[in-house]
Amino acid sequence: MRPLSTIASALAVAVLVSSCSGGRTAEEEAAAVEADTRGVSDDAVVIGTHQPLTGPASPGFRHVSTGARAVFDYINDNGGIHGRRIEYQVQDDAFDPAQTMEATETLIEDQEIFAMLGGLGTPTHEAVIDDLNEEGVPDLFVSSGALAWDQPEVYPYSYGFQVDYSKEAKVQGSFIAENFPGDDVGLLYQNDDVGPSSHAGIEQYLTEEIVAWESYDPGVPELAGQVAELKASGADLAVCYCIPAFLGMAILEAASIGYTPQWVAPSFGGDVEIVTGLIEEYAEGTAAEDVPPESFTDGLIITAFLPMAAQREDPWTEFYLEIHEEYNEGTPFTDTTVYGMVQATLFAQLLMEVGPDLTRQNLVDTLHANEWTGPGLVPFVATEDDHSGYSGVMVVRNRAGEEPEVLQEPMVTDSDGGEILPFELERPAPDEVALFDGAAGG
Repeated sequence: MRPLSTIASALAVAVLVSSCSGGRTAEEEAAAVEADTRGVSDDAVVIGTHQPLTGPASPGFRHVSTGARAVFDYINDNGGIHGRRIEYQVQDDAFDPAQTMEATETLIEDQEIFAMLGGLGTPTHEAVIDDLNEEGVPDLFVSSGALAWDQPEVYPYSYGFQVDYSKEAKVQGSFIAENFPGDDVGLLYQNDDVGPSSHAGIEQYLTEEIVAWESYDPGVPELAGQVAELKASGADLAVCYCIPAFLGMAILEAASIGYTPQWVAPSFGGDVEIVTGLIEEYAEGTAAEDVPPESFTDGLIITAFLPMAAQREDPWTEFYLEIHEEYNEGTPFTDTTVYGMVQATLFAQLLMEVGPDLTRQNLVDTLHANEWTGPGLVPFVATEDDHSGYSGVMVVRNRAGEEPEVLQEPMVTDSDGGEILPFELERPAPDEVALFDGAAGG
């Protein structure tokens, strides 16, 4: 009998010749094989992300990557996945698309990442999505609710994560219409895809009730004019499709002019721990500096698709808090921390399911072939034809010093005119989800 190594070599040559006869040269086939396993070695897999560690979005989102890194450190300290440690490369882009392009080039060319995980921001990720797909880099779980990530025919390697802006705004609009009938509504929104996508959702349930549309530029830290217009409109509810820095700014600015609407925030902006801290910072040297900062966010209505940091009785929050206290000492435990931890958890689940033979194609095929359950409160969708990610939200009210009050259990919907529906989701406990197999060296 011939040695197995000889048989394997003969098979490899046969496959290569067969492929070349299909139109590829030997050099092209070798390049394709190399690209499919780029970033993968016997003992490591390299992944990357672009994050706003500095700049206007930093206060709200810099904890996303610290959350993800804590989970990866936990996995690596427990032996890794199929013999490999996860090397997590984070590049700061300051929420500036030009810097995102530079950061992504560094990740692809210099760091030679296997996949992008959770690249953050709508205008920032739009600047690099073409390059990632042209290079065949799996672009997993984009940190933005834009609809662009769910275009498998255009961007076959890109996948959404958080509930998209239209779905989330639909649930908000329906909830407001039912629970605040007759009240006037003002919208404050970021002047990129956030605005039109959110309007497409909320306006399915609110039409004449909307009395103001005010936009802001995330690069301009000023909201006095927009908040004054909201007050002048007489809006009883102010729905802020804003990142945390601008939600905090808006709430404080409104209080300073005696405007006290019911504030409503989306999952991507309503991180209470962050917003409250920003309000305290913004209030320094003003008449509001002696007011307890938590009083400004008490009663804030928020939509969420993940367990919240304040929901300490949730088993996944409890699990993540334990990891956070071990690996993130000195940093706050926030909803955005949990956000990054969930992204890392889903990625680890995916690697576990792929098995030892890790290639980009195997990763994508495995992602499509499985139903993914874990920390999320609503179904997560990632199939060949649907790259949308999480599919709905719950509605809660923040209560200072207490667990959030659930006003509406999680509901699911689509991005168009479909119904908003209840559903049953069996969430596994953390000890029922394998995140490592202990095969890598310490």
